[in-house]
Amino acid sequence: MTKIKIITDSTAYLPQEYVDRYKIEVIPLTVNWEGGSFRDGVDLKAEEFYTRLKDADTLPTTNATSIHAHTEAIQAALDTGYEVLCLPLSSGISASYANGAIAVESFAGRPVDIIDTKLVSMPLGWMVLATARAIEKGATLQQAKQVALDSYKHIGVYFTVEDLKYLHKGGRIGGAKRLLGSALSIKPILQLSDGKIEAAGSAVTRKKALERLVQLVGEGIKEGKPVRISVFHALDRATADDLMQRCKEAFNPVEMILSEISPVVGSHVGPGTVAITWMTGE
Repeated sequence: MTKIKIITDSTAYLPQEYVDRYKIEVIPLTVNWEGGSFRDGVDLKAEEFYTRLKDADTLPTTNATSIHAHTEAIQAALDTGYEVLCLPLSSGISASYANGAIAVESFAGRPVDIIDTKLVSMPLGWMVLATARAIEKGATLQQAKQVALDSYKHIGVYFTVEDLKYLHKGGRIGGAKRLLGSALSIKPILQLSDGKIEAAGSAVTRKKALERLVQLVGEGIKEGKPVRISVFHALDRATADDLMQRCKEAFNPVEMILSEISPVVGSHVGPGTVAITWMTGE
């Protein structure tokens, strides 16, 4: 059986047990902050990062995964007998895909491929897991790529942030710019649409925003389909636990994953962000 290595990045922030189980290669992005550079999820863990960020005078910046990092990871996988499928975060959010694509070009003629996932965080995690499970069942490289592409149509996400300043400062706010003027009086509800962050609505209180998140997820899930749910958060475990319970009762998912938002993504959404993502289908 052909061995296939999935290479993704740290923004997916999959729990380590899944990374280990499917032998996924994770390339960390970089957080630049207060004179230091930190590998996302390696030198800087989520809880430590958000605790510091809450009281910070300056906001961090982030760097995409480099061409060199992709090249090294691909070469190492090939050297150990693997074919390679790269699943980086959305090109609409980061240069990681563009850098990965350049790296892949240097392996022309070798069994290496890449797609623009148009996803980030645990939505990307769902794509990675769907693809890894297909590989485990014997999928070829081309079949695994098609599984990843097909899974996109069955993945959705909604989230709410405590403060839009992080998205605004980082330039990732997309179509949610219209919410800025009323950011002090409303709680925005956002989604990832075609690889970019867009507005999905708003609520007058955080409690109402959380209720609306669950409602929107219900509307996004097709009836009669098995569903997988992940709740992920930035320093708000209590709310995430509550949403996990609500989703369990409302949707009877076949799989649930509680995760955190990686420091790189958290640099752009801020502490207090909570999100629900789903994937339907087998």
